[in-house]
Amino acid sequence: MLGPSVLGQNKTFANAVFPLRSVMVIETMANIGLLYFLFLVGVEMDITVMRSVRRKAVASAMAGMVLPFLVGVAFSYLLAKKTDSHINQATYILFLGVALSVTAFPVLARILAELKLINTELGRLALSAALINDVCAWILLALAIALAENNATSLASLWVLLSGAGFVAFCVFAVRPAVAWLVKKTPEGESFSEFYISLILAGVMVSGFITDAIGTHSVFGAFVFGLAIPNGPLSFTLVEKLEDFVSGLLLPLFFAISGLKTNLALINGSYTWAILILVIFLACIGKVLGTLMIALFYKMPIREGAALGLLMNTKGLVEMVVLNVGKDQKVLILYYNDNVISFK
Repeated sequence: MLGPSVLGQNKTFANAVFPLRSVMVIETMANIGLLYFLFLVGVEMDITVMRSVRRKAVASAMAGMVLPFLVGVAFSYLLAKKTDSHINQATYILFLGVALSVTAFPVLARILAELKLINTELGRLALSAALINDVCAWILLALAIALAENNATSLASLWVLLSGAGFVAFCVFAVRPAVAWLVKKTPEGESFSEFYISLILAGVMVSGFITDAIGTHSVFGAFVFGLAIPNGPLSFTLVEKLEDFVSGLLLPLFFAISGLKTNLALINGSYTWAILILVIFLACIGKVLGTLMIALFYKMPIREGAALGLLMNTKGLVEMVVLNVGKDQKVLILYYNDNVISFK
């Protein structure tokens, strides 16, 4: 309501309520909240589950990602003539494919917990498939960011990818053992030192800075750093200390700044509205149908297969992160009737 879509169209009102300096402060706080949210997403993911998941979960994850990704590829070619010519087509395809195929793992976990399905066969299958799906999606997102940052030179993109792989290796072989040592050093049943907690929270900012400096987005560094935290008492403590503050105060600022950057008034004409509705439809139907086909292949009841497809189609803040990153990299921008339309 306060953004350029409605009240913000009045320049006097916009400058009075949201002057440039206040927008910069809100955006800074929103980006900090985004870093810690992605850190919590990584902390809550138990990557050791991937070692023991069954073929059904792997197949569900791949089908729930491959079909929507292919739909995104086909849709990107439909819009190719409307896309800004300076944008690398492969980068555009990757961003759109990831946006259509990713599953909001933290949102799914909370839905299953509220419905008391998290310990059921369907709940465990959905969580395992969503975990695999999200890890693959973040890898593709890192690749897309590297290509978007360095459209001109493939050598620079290769350097960004190698640097990103080096950062991941550092988190796996240095950060994770160090954090495990801190956990072992703390006697069982005692609370963790505030110094250790502060050190880890500072590490989130440092990780975001490093990945941003090497050419990958800062959210990738925060997410990988969160994955490096072993599941156990320390991860539960971090979630307990951070979740209310991040979800209750910082993330609303991210939604607010996203709304302030979104101008629905630019969506003009029946063709543009048809494209928008088609994007929403494709973002849902591809994942549901892909997961449902795998469920039928494994002879699951069609009702359970449809439920699994709907669960895998859970959307949330993760998709908004992907779209905002694509917008910041000037990849997900289309031109209709000389108006700039951003997917938001």
